[in-house]
Amino acid sequence: MRILVPVDGSDSSLAAVRFVTGKLAAGGTPEIHLLNVQAPLPSAASSFIDAGVVRGYHDEEGQKDLAAARKLLDEAGVACTAHVAVGDPADTIATYAEQKKCDAIVMGTRGLGRIGNLLLGSVATKVLHLTKVPVTLVK
Repeated sequence: MRILVPVDGSDSSLAAVRFVTGKLAAGGTPEIHLLNVQAPLPSAASSFIDAGVVRGYHDEEGQKDLAAARKLLDEAGVACTAHVAVGDPADTIATYAEQKKCDAIVMGTRGLGRIGNLLLGSVATKVLHLTKVPVTLVK
């Protein structure tokens, strides 16, 4: 089973990682894909900054957001593939799941979004509408 776990460093996304390592891994060893999605810089700013510097910035920030999730998986003895992408989080999650032929998406209900996700996390809600892959939301 190939499982996509989007992570942003929030407690909610780490709860999704714990869920995968505890509940789902008990039935066998799934192939775990961690995905961190960085917001693109505003075009006004990115036009003045070298593209390589921007890529480096996004990768550095993404790796910071992935660190705690990777640690949890390492401690549980579960291997993973980690990826940092740039774009709209929900669109990128749905596209990644389709491209990697994931069997499931397991994600937290609230992340570190700029608005604070007043209702059920706006990213989680949008992913539910965009993907054909089963989605498990973890509180």
